[in-house]
Amino acid sequence: MAVPKKRTGHSAQGHRRSNWKATKPETTKCPSCGATVLTHTVCTECGTYKGQPVRLKDRQEEAVKEVKPSKKSSKKADSEKAVKAEEKVVTEDTANSASETAETQEEVKTEDVKAETSEESEEAK
Repeated sequence: MAVPKKRTGHSAQGHRRSNWKATKPETTKCPSCGATVLTHTVCTECGTYKGQPVRLKDRQEEAVKEVKPSKKSSKKADSEKAVKAEEKVVTEDTANSASETAETQEEVKTEDVKAETSEESEEAK
């Protein structure tokens, strides 16, 4: 093992250590709350990183908020809605056609009655 022959002087020791110094850490502002934060770290104020919550508690709260308002519809539910809409249209059409047939039957009856009365009046003459 190498052993120095003489002691290092204060000047040489200082020159050697001149490049060994602390640097000021890089900081940024949190996009969520605006607090000063070290780069590439979680915000200590709001617990977010790149705008997304990192704390487990915050993630659960956000997940609950997202699930309640947005109800995703499945293919089965969409097909059931379509079937119900078609049934409603069919029932409306049948109701309309039934009322139309009733109206036409009444018209036919009134025409028959008119024809009979005109025949009777002609026979009476």
